[in-house]
Amino acid sequence: MTAAPAPAPEGVAVTELAGELRVALAKSTRRIRARRGAADLPDPQFNVLAILLREGPLSPGALADAEHVQPPSMTRTVNALVELGFVQKSEHPTDGRQVVVSLTAQGEAEVRETRRRRDAWLAAQLDTLTDDDRRTLAQAAVLLRRIAAG
Repeated sequence: MTAAPAPAPEGVAVTELAGELRVALAKSTRRIRARRGAADLPDPQFNVLAILLREGPLSPGALADAEHVQPPSMTRTVNALVELGFVQKSEHPTDGRQVVVSLTAQGEAEVRETRRRRDAWLAAQLDTLTDDDRRTLAQAAVLLRRIAAG
């Protein structure tokens, strides 16, 4: 049994709240993503590095599935990352027709630096808020995770 949705704040329609949240989240995400590591990678390339850091070595097909792109597009992304030294390709251990893409130390450093810069920017923004505002955002983070999982 699922709980009934909470009502929107008094005087605010749920659809209006949805629109406000959508815009605020999109703008916040754009501002955060603008903070990049030294390589200034485009988001699709950075996303591949982040997936490899989280999941470990994967085939280009698995990466394409994870990013919801076509395999030829992922092949181009992987090849660009190989040229930059952020990933390496090796033979698949059981299927000689495939390759496995893995993160290099340089690729891992790029992910960690990008995340550090993004976290530092957001922390600086949060530092301008009151303790009550930060507590509200902490509660909102829990709710947004629940929404994202739904």
